[in-house]
Amino acid sequence: MSEIADVPPHDGHNETLVSNVRPPAWESPEPAPCYNLVVIGAGSAGLITALGAAGLGARVALVERHLLGGDCLNVGCVPSKCLIRSSRAYADARDAARYGVCVPDGIEIDFPGVMERMRRLRARISAHDAAERLRQEGVDVFFGDGRFAGAGGIEIEDKDKVLRFKRAVIATGARAFVPPIEGLAEAGFLTNETVFTLTKRPGRLAVIGAGPLGCELAQAFQRLGSAVTLIGRGGQVLPREDGDVVPFVAGAFARDGIALELGCDVTRVARAGDEKQVHFIRDGQDKSVTVDEILVAAGRAPNVEGLNLDAVGVDHDKKRGVLVNDRLRTTHRRVYAAGDVCLKYKFTHSADASARIVIQNALFWGRRKVSALTIPWCTYTDPEVAHVGLSETEAGERGIAVRTFARSLSEVDRAIADGEEEGLVKIHVKRGTDKILGATIVGRHAGEMINEITLAMVEGIGLGKLANVIHPYPTQAEAIKQAADAYNRTRLTPFLRGLFARFLSWSRR
Repeated sequence: MSEIADVPPHDGHNETLVSNVRPPAWESPEPAPCYNLVVIGAGSAGLITALGAAGLGARVALVERHLLGGDCLNVGCVPSKCLIRSSRAYADARDAARYGVCVPDGIEIDFPGVMERMRRLRARISAHDAAERLRQEGVDVFFGDGRFAGAGGIEIEDKDKVLRFKRAVIATGARAFVPPIEGLAEAGFLTNETVFTLTKRPGRLAVIGAGPLGCELAQAFQRLGSAVTLIGRGGQVLPREDGDVVPFVAGAFARDGIALELGCDVTRVARAGDEKQVHFIRDGQDKSVTVDEILVAAGRAPNVEGLNLDAVGVDHDKKRGVLVNDRLRTTHRRVYAAGDVCLKYKFTHSADASARIVIQNALFWGRRKVSALTIPWCTYTDPEVAHVGLSETEAGERGIAVRTFARSLSEVDRAIADGEEEGLVKIHVKRGTDKILGATIVGRHAGEMINEITLAMVEGIGLGKLANVIHPYPTQAEAIKQAADAYNRTRLTPFLRGLFARFLSWSRR
């Protein structure tokens, strides 16, 4: 058996977590003679695949080397959003005077309490991914390192057990990518896999990487009392987003007090006692920052090692992961992949969607395609940045002419009342039509608002029809309706306006 899971700090919450997602006394079942599906990896993609297939009557085995729930539950979405919520509570108290509410000076942040709350909520949510729940749903759960042993079998660890399959799914996910920076390993650093074990707040924190994870945690830790320096290679935070969106986030970071160092090449890290120095080049000049901790948030690397993929002819590489076709089948006709190990966009919800495709295609000769999915995403900074479909830049690169309809939240009554005016809604339609090609929303509730536009895109509902959707007044999502109204006004040409005017003039006689 693999090493028993150790999740620090050792308190009752983490004991509950482990008892659910890696029970110390778990006894693996006797393998079935053959499984319809053997899934390696029990993150979001693996769990959805296993539970969904078992619910349809398939005989399913699930192999996990560490903790059920994968990154999302244990070191990703769940703990990070708990921290972000606590940091927003501080920001709301800090800014309460804007709303005519008096808060005593010196707001105290109980960092150990923040982390304890995160562990408590994570333990509660872990019941959804518990081994016992999976067993009750008909999934055979095996803990250990799974690897392919020939074309139709997966062995666990030292060949103690071999699982025979008709179809197999690789859902081993991804891990934090650690760039080869001189001295980094020697100095010590945090990633998303270790940062949530903290019980003491870092006084000074350097975050390397200005993508979604780096930005989210940089703002959260700054608000929770750390002095944060955010170091990015590109010229802007959130480099995947359109340039006109970024100032909203950068402005919020500046107000929070985050030190931004963008356009940087980190050259080395040195340790001096309890302090760490991060050296980087910016604008041709050598610079450095001295901190207590370093958080590396420089992307993700797919987990393809140790699976014996070459032996069964499954093509893969260290950067792109397991190579699949549009139906998520690998170069082995009986082996599929799902989630972060094979997808370009590494989100929990895209892992979920890919798992549903795999169930249909692997078990029922389905022909669903990944390319047909409409996948939104959201970065949970404050304000949030949500996106779906094509950006203006991407549309231009594909030679697609678009027309953009934008609405500032400063023109939306509820946003004004909430004091949350910094943001916008941008919706792109194919020029000459109302077909929605993409959208970006910036605002405190952008992640909730993007769903209406995603639904419209999935169901082929044009922007003009969204003007007919009655929104409760007042809500910030009214900005979407206002953008749709703006589109419909473009349909009123001078000729039609003149025609209507003449008719209405005649009708007054």
